[in-house]
Amino acid sequence: MHVSSVDYGTDSFNETEQPTSIGRIKPELYKQKSVDSEDTKKEDEKTCGKINFTLKYDYENEMLIVRILKAFDLPAKDFCGSSDPYVKIYLLPDRKRKFQTRVHRKTLNPTFDESFHFPVPYEELTSRKLHLSVFDFDRFSRHDMIGEVILENLFEASDLSRESSIWKDIQYATTVSN
Repeated sequence: MHVSSVDYGTDSFNETEQPTSIGRIKPELYKQKSVDSEDTKKEDEKTCGKINFTLKYDYENEMLIVRILKAFDLPAKDFCGSSDPYVKIYLLPDRKRKFQTRVHRKTLNPTFDESFHFPVPYEELTSRKLHLSVFDFDRFSRHDMIGEVILENLFEASDLSRESSIWKDIQYATTVSN
């Protein structure tokens, strides 16, 4: 049986590094971020991809038509480096009526191209918010929320008389909704 000795390299220390009984200490590994630092402000504004959808109001049938087109640059949530994304759509404050796109397997840039109809009188549109939640489907555990888009003012974002395309940044989720 051959046993070789282990070289710990204790004979060649740099002057800035201090030897200890457990090895070398690297102070840069122990620096903490300040709560007031600008890094945390930048992280708050961090997005997790973009989503493309259209809005149109059908005056004759009193319906808001939301068409989810595609998402782009979503973060990977699965071990294989991709996600299984889908989108849930609400017209707040009504949480009872929700719609959901199909799940698109193993992609970070899904193309949904699905339309959803919300019956709502035109006068109520000013008090409504469109809430899009992007999720990663997990077969055996709770689905992971990737992020969300909340459109506060529907008239500001789109001319509802004709279908118009909207791109929005997906914000990291602040609320958890199913």
